[in-house]
Amino acid sequence: MYSETVDHKKVYFEVKGNLQATKSIIFLNGLSQTTLSWGLMVPFFEKDYKVILMDFIFQGQSDTESDVRDFDTHASDVMSVLNLLGINETIIVGLSYGSIVAQHFALLYPERLKKIILISTFAHKTPYYEAIELSWKNALEFGGYPLMLDVMLPYVLSEKYFENPLFPIDLFKSVKKDVVDTKSLAKLMQATSERKDFREELTKITSDTLVIHGRYDSLFPVSFGEVVAEQIPRSKFLIIENAGHTLNLEGVNQVSNGIIDFINS
Repeated sequence: MYSETVDHKKVYFEVKGNLQATKSIIFLNGLSQTTLSWGLMVPFFEKDYKVILMDFIFQGQSDTESDVRDFDTHASDVMSVLNLLGINETIIVGLSYGSIVAQHFALLYPERLKKIILISTFAHKTPYYEAIELSWKNALEFGGYPLMLDVMLPYVLSEKYFENPLFPIDLFKSVKKDVVDTKSLAKLMQATSERKDFREELTKITSDTLVIHGRYDSLFPVSFGEVVAEQIPRSKFLIIENAGHTLNLEGVNQVSNGIIDFINS
């Protein structure tokens, strides 16, 4: 299904789970993910919730012909989906890039949020992170997404995942290469590169918030998640042991059960 944004772009979304449920939960993708990325987590929620998955502009089946979007505009695109579905209040789960969209949504549309879950999240950059960001940008520019994927995987998957992968690394690469458009990914990365320090803005978030972080996240160490949790007044912090950055692939059981416990608390 598609919704239309305020600038007349098409946003792809899917509705799964209990279509008669009065409660809804929407999942927001990481940088190079699509709706497919939540396949392992959806079963935890499909009995009790109307589950909404969506691709941001520049991702998956959504429009890719557009100017660079900032995170406020991405948040507006999320609203277009909720409005089309007639959902007045929802739970938002955002991973990495999606967690940034969720932060902005929480400030722009607090009346539409029941609770918010920020996974593998951040609000500011460090010189170390900026060096990683530059390496990804250069890899994408000079070798396209295949080279960038080789560069980024050790940051977004933990060492423990490489030792015992749920999906073989070669298969993971093959699938990813087929669903990511290089030019679109560059526009998503530009939005992250241009985003200002958001720590002070987080203090204005009024929604109950759960911050979830992998113990072995190499891209955003645990301290990044701790900062976000400290800045948001009504927040809780959960560390997932033996997992890295991509927590909808690593630590699925712990993450999903942690979200359910938080929602029900």
